Amino acid sequence: MYDPASHAQKTPDRPAIIMGGSGESLTFSQLDERSKRLARLFWSEGLRPGDHVAILMENHIRYIEVFWAAFRSGLYLTAVNRYLTPKEAAYIIDDCDARVLVMSSYMSELASAVVSMTPKVRRRLMVDGTVPGYDSFDEAVAAHPAEVLDEEPLGRTMLYSSGSTGQPKGVWRPLTGRTVQEGKPALVPVYQTLYGMGADTIYLSPAPIYHSAPLLFSTDAMALGATVVMMEKFDAEQVLALIEKYRVTHTQLVATMFNRMLKLPLGVRDAYDLSSLECVITGAAPCSIPTKRAMIDWLGPIVHEYYAGTEDTGATVITSEEWLKHPGSVGRAALESTIHICDADGRELPAGEIGRIYFETSDAVAGFQYYGEPDKTARAHHPDHENWTALGDLGRLDDEGYLYLADRESFMIIAGGVNIYPQEIENALLLHPEVQDVAVFGVPNEDLGEEVKAVVQPVDSSRAGEAMVADLLAHCAEHLARFKIPRSIDFLDDFPRSPTGKLYKAPLREKYWVGHDSRIL
Repeated sequence: MYDPASHAQKTPDRPAIIMGGSGESLTFSQLDERSKRLARLFWSEGLRPGDHVAILMENHIRYIEVFWAAFRSGLYLTAVNRYLTPKEAAYIIDDCDARVLVMSSYMSELASAVVSMTPKVRRRLMVDGTVPGYDSFDEAVAAHPAEVLDEEPLGRTMLYSSGSTGQPKGVWRPLTGRTVQEGKPALVPVYQTLYGMGADTIYLSPAPIYHSAPLLFSTDAMALGATVVMMEKFDAEQVLALIEKYRVTHTQLVATMFNRMLKLPLGVRDAYDLSSLECVITGAAPCSIPTKRAMIDWLGPIVHEYYAGTEDTGATVITSEEWLKHPGSVGRAALESTIHICDADGRELPAGEIGRIYFETSDAVAGFQYYGEPDKTARAHHPDHENWTALGDLGRLDDEGYLYLADRESFMIIAGGVNIYPQEIENALLLHPEVQDVAVFGVPNEDLGEEVKAVVQPVDSSRAGEAMVADLLAHCAEHLARFKIPRSIDFLDDFPRSPTGKLYKAPLREKYWVGHDSRIL
């Protein structure tokens, strides 16, 4: 059994979730009751299996209630990045066909701004208060009985992965046809086998919950009966304090979090008892060899790494022991997938050669789609093998089948575990009347792995300078979420181009990566 109701019967008073900062908690019994009421609310709004709900909030205890209510009523749940601008957030809410939207009073300014831009939403609920257009979440939930629906088909997430062409795209898969009582079949048992998770697990989640990995790892841990300690926001020392306080056994940290924890003074690091830790998982962003080695030296051989995508079409995993023999690798194929490395024409390459990474899985063609985007879906598949799909990364395999990442086809930037797609930023900058052309890409950043760099060709080269940089950054702030705004802007009178006029971005980026063997940090 992998659902809150089963754990509510077996361990009703065990905390399903504890907020790391406030200490607020929710037992499995309370989670079961509240998610049943919310599922009834969704049903009363006319939502039926296959319909969509969106949530846009900070890390909050109610997030988990919304997740399980959607999952126990056969709905798709879309978690929206809380740092997006109103226009960016409204695009996703509208594109995913959400009929109910849940937000919080903390996000009230954004909540008000998206009302007029999301006409498909039937019901808007707000946690911790209300603004015009939104009903009180708690009052609305309390108005419905804590009675299980006659049928509880298992729902799933439909999360968004930004595209190299600028617009985010929803990663859609069909419902499994299982009931919530039968449980989540894909990853929950895998976590038991790979990471030893179970009902005795205390899982620390330090990252924004709208991201795919924190949301799914946390809820899958709960499905196994584990207690999740969710941090309101990441703080390096607080991670250590919470591990000691709650005797945390498992956690997931991205490379930037590793870097910030390693920069804590030794006296601070040694002041906390971390002996309860059994497994530290890293993924979502590549981890440099020095950082990974330092974490293993500190915590011991309990650091596990994975490589996968929101598309969930395959994965690799690697233990500390394996990584020490294959430093820099992200592991071998897992979850019944096979890796193929192919050239630009789709021909498979031998070990050691760099090419496009494809995962072969039996159900890739039947399951994974970009929501309402058949052309983008087709481009993610191999030209000759429909069940081979690519995430847009380049890499190589060694003779033992270990994968090493080399670059990204789309120049996607990963800064602190967050995917940033240059096309969105380029499109925004090209709206500025003084910009003739622009190239955006990632450059090395010791803390974040990469940071956003823009190289601009001005209409008038005499205007290039600090004043124009300030003007362009202010322009970006009007059109882009804060984390997408370039950290720095350089100017160039002319760009390298093909005979047909296509901009060659790689040579522009290359000088910033001198001294680095890989273009993925």
